[in-house]
Amino acid sequence: MIVLILGIVIFLGAHTLPMLRSARGGWVARLGEGGYKGLFSVASVIGFVLICWGFSLYRAQNWVQVWYPPEWTRHLTFLLMWFAFVSLAAMGKRPSRIRGWLRHPMLVAIKIWALAHLLVNGDLGGMILFGSFLAWAVFDRISVKRRGDVGAARVSGFTGGDGIVLVAGTIAYVAMIFLHPYLIGVSVLAM
Repeated sequence: MIVLILGIVIFLGAHTLPMLRSARGGWVARLGEGGYKGLFSVASVIGFVLICWGFSLYRAQNWVQVWYPPEWTRHLTFLLMWFAFVSLAAMGKRPSRIRGWLRHPMLVAIKIWALAHLLVNGDLGGMILFGSFLAWAVFDRISVKRRGDVGAARVSGFTGGDGIVLVAGTIAYVAMIFLHPYLIGVSVLAM
């Protein structure tokens, strides 16, 4: 569990630094923009690897079941994950009503992903992992709002970009359903 928590701290710590404008500015002044981005990337990769490794160790050795999610949460998670993938697909630069409505599609996708996984994972490690990401995404959204970053521009009417977002998000969603057992080690269809 320590490796998992260390990974979360490093990964989310690196992703919190951009919210702290003066601290980020100090790092950029010391390292330059390229040096800062390089350090950010290295910390992100290290954190991500530690999260993956730590969670697999936890699942293999230290599983702690806190509660047993009811069956209906599985169905709700399937629906929520489609919204998460569509939100993720809306990150592109092409204007779309969906992107404008979401304003910050990546943060929306992370919040939905984390909430959906909290609903179906009643174990301590899952609660720590997904709860941390949900809390971070809420904190980041508040930070973005306080900085006055309104996000993507609103677009009136359905656009070609919306079609691309819906198709790309749906394809990625279906692909992840089938890849989940290989990438994550858990079949979402066999549950």
